[in-house]
Amino acid sequence: MKPCLWLVIVLTACVCCLPGCQPGYYRQQADKVAYGIIDQGQKQALGRTEPFSIERPADALRRKLLLEQGLPRASAASLGTDYLKPIAHWPEKQDPAQPAEPPAQAAPQGRPLTLSLVEALRVAARNNRDYQARKEDVFRAALDLDLEANQFRNLLFADADSQFTLDYRGEETVRGLANTGTASWQRRLKNGALLTAAFAIDLVRLLTPERASSMGLFADATITMPLLRGSGRHIVTEPLTQAERDVLYSLHTFARFKQTLAVSVASEYLSVLQQLDQVQNAEDNYRRVISSTRRARRLADAGRLPQIQVDQAQQDELRARDRWVAAQQTYARRQDSFKLTLGLPTDANIELDRDELKRLAEAVRAEPGAAATQPAATASAPATVPSAEAPIELVQPTHEGGGRLEMPEEKAIAISLDNRLDLRTALGQVYDAQRQVVIAADALRGGLTLAGTAQAGSGRGLGSAGQPDAQLRPEKGVYTAALLLDLPLERTAERNAYRNSFIALERASRGLQELEDQIKLQVRDALRGLLQARESYTIQAQAVTLARRRVESTELFLQAGRAQIRDVLEAQEALVSAQNALTAALVSYRVTELALQRDMGVLEVDEKGNWREYEPENSNRQ
Repeated sequence: MKPCLWLVIVLTACVCCLPGCQPGYYRQQADKVAYGIIDQGQKQALGRTEPFSIERPADALRRKLLLEQGLPRASAASLGTDYLKPIAHWPEKQDPAQPAEPPAQAAPQGRPLTLSLVEALRVAARNNRDYQARKEDVFRAALDLDLEANQFRNLLFADADSQFTLDYRGEETVRGLANTGTASWQRRLKNGALLTAAFAIDLVRLLTPERASSMGLFADATITMPLLRGSGRHIVTEPLTQAERDVLYSLHTFARFKQTLAVSVASEYLSVLQQLDQVQNAEDNYRRVISSTRRARRLADAGRLPQIQVDQAQQDELRARDRWVAAQQTYARRQDSFKLTLGLPTDANIELDRDELKRLAEAVRAEPGAAATQPAATASAPATVPSAEAPIELVQPTHEGGGRLEMPEEKAIAISLDNRLDLRTALGQVYDAQRQVVIAADALRGGLTLAGTAQAGSGRGLGSAGQPDAQLRPEKGVYTAALLLDLPLERTAERNAYRNSFIALERASRGLQELEDQIKLQVRDALRGLLQARESYTIQAQAVTLARRRVESTELFLQAGRAQIRDVLEAQEALVSAQNALTAALVSYRVTELALQRDMGVLEVDEKGNWREYEPENSNRQ
């Protein structure tokens, strides 16, 4: 009865373990472990936690646009993996649940979807493909850490086999059935010791008239402990330490990417609106040139204008049309490029909120010296004009009266060195390289390992089926102790690795130095960009006023015969240039503000794509 009882126990254990082998269970366990690691990593790397998931939302705007606007698509994969039909032998039949068949492509709707800047940021966080890939990089780093941590956990293994044998080599045919079940345990300690234990049961039976049977029991335990090379907690746990730091680095990289993406989305959004403004300016100019050409023809018909000036007007009309058409196509290209940045189909019917540019301009015209993009006030024109020979004193542009982010250069650099996450990663990589020098030096040492083994009981095979059942009797066990020595005679590879570790350390240090200098350069350039954009806005605002006055006056002079058509055309061209430059300066200041916050590492972006801008203690320079 004993062999049958043991066999039943083994089979029952195997059956009980089968439900845990379902693929969906393992995927859920991996998610649970990875998200737990990421949550802890966020506290350490960022000082805060926020929701994190690599699952794509079912209500993603890309899918919504494809379905509601009836956009063409190559296959169901365009809608997401949950619309794919499971292939043969797909491991998870009901998880995730498969949606219904993709609906037929409907007719495109005429009304476009309007996105504000805030909505565009949120759309990018849910649809941008690089954003999703960076999140998956964090998730994979967490799984790598869990795998390294698993090396120091209690590891259990079990297997069983049953073997039927026919042996015709002897005078009598031997028929027998052998069943073996093995359970083992392994644990690696952080000081380098490796503990293993195993227990095996053999059940053998000869299928002869005597039906002899026997049960074997065997147990052993082993411990190995490095005493020289490979010993020490810092050596043994190095892969685990590096995996932990890699999780922090991936979180730093992801947070930095969110800042970069937010600024990129805002920059492209405003760039599209800027181009749309240029389209409107080109259209207005085209209409003015057409009107001027008509007026020139009437004056020529009345004999008040030579034909050559009419030809000039017609030629300028052609150039105006060409610029108008080119501006429209450039706008369409920028709009499609922006859709790609958001992760949306380029043929989706989308438009941006034109009021964003108006609100930005209103912020500029708000309270003097208080608005973020308010240009510094220019000095009023003198009552009397100095003579041409009088000394000329040029007024250098300064940050006085600038926006809230136009802070002293030293302060901005100090903030950036304290907050840039990629700089923290570079600092950590220098420390990583230092640890690798220690690891490489350890590999140069000789090996000395202490090992001990204890065994009790004995196994059974068909040849020993007639023996009595084995028993575990420690007093009759076998015990061994060994001391294994590996002299450091051949260490060429280890020597080279040790030397290369110093080279890697130098490279890591140079990489840190380069990044530090790049950060300073980025901050200095951004501050210069703010100053230039603010001064440019002031200049172009005055240029637009002068250009409009010039257009009006030259048209009146043309009617009075005191100006040529060339004067009118040049004035109109100057007006278009000034209008475009004014919008460009406005957009440039706002984008540079965001870029400066990104480069200082103080632009906070949450998991939804919303940003929170940096508010310095002193809005303007003193």
